[in-house]
Amino acid sequence: MAVSEEQRTRAVKRWGDMVWRLALARTANVADAEDVFQEVFLRYFRHEDRFDSDEHRKAWLIRCTVNRAKSLVASPWRRRTVPLETAEEVGVEDDYREVYSVVLSLPAKYRTAIHLHYFEGLSVAEMAETLNVPEGTVKSQLSRGRALLREMLQEVEL
Repeated sequence: MAVSEEQRTRAVKRWGDMVWRLALARTANVADAEDVFQEVFLRYFRHEDRFDSDEHRKAWLIRCTVNRAKSLVASPWRRRTVPLETAEEVGVEDDYREVYSVVLSLPAKYRTAIHLHYFEGLSVAEMAETLNVPEGTVKSQLSRGRALLREMLQEVEL
């Protein structure tokens, strides 16, 4: 069954912010986040009729976003280039912009854990299932990410 233009618009409105923020958190670059966003939704529209529920859609979108960002960051072309700009805190409330800029400077695995937990509201169990890693790994990444974040925030006195 083909997806209508209205259904596509509704899907982007519903899930777009989450995909965009996660892509930005993973890539730390606005242009790369835009590329990931587009690719994720192109893939979503090809597979839209396969999802059982909104939970299934959300988990698939998160997993696809993480995978696409990981592929982009690991690409040989990317390793040989230098980005023209650093990540902007687009889509982040003004009160959190300074903290989010520090979150973006964390290593990718901690940045993803912190972002999914605090900005997307996922539990440890949901994150483990979505990222296909043990809950202990998620807990470790959150704990280490928080410790690094605390240390970095003290350095910049936020």
